[in-house]
Amino acid sequence: MTTDIRPLKTEADYDKALADIEAYFEREPEPGTPEADRFDLLALVIGDYEAKHWPIEAPDAPDALRERMEARGLTQQDLARVIGSKSRASEVMNRRRHLTLEQAWKLHREWGIPAEALLRPYPLKTLPTTGLSSR
Repeated sequence: MTTDIRPLKTEADYDKALADIEAYFEREPEPGTPEADRFDLLALVIGDYEAKHWPIEAPDAPDALRERMEARGLTQQDLARVIGSKSRASEVMNRRRHLTLEQAWKLHREWGIPAEALLRPYPLKTLPTTGLSSR
């Protein structure tokens, strides 16, 4: 294998890097070896290319909460215990109310959700009868 790793500029470069790194998934290199360094560099250039060409937007608070709840088998009742009430948990999950700073901090500390996802602005749904948001 060649040890020359360069920034990926084309889809062909990307495809070649994917093919090169695939061999390491079947046989992981020993840490500290030149092959391990090559694997790390390939992963970096592949990740950089993907971030530039196919960025993935971070989830907002309701999506981040939903993902964490599903991953850990938590319920909306568990969320209510952390943020203070069943109605507030329902409003947040249904995009009718934002988390307060204090609630976001508690969720970050207790559930390990990135604070950025909990604090990032997102639109609220409007109430059907008035056309006004719930906040």
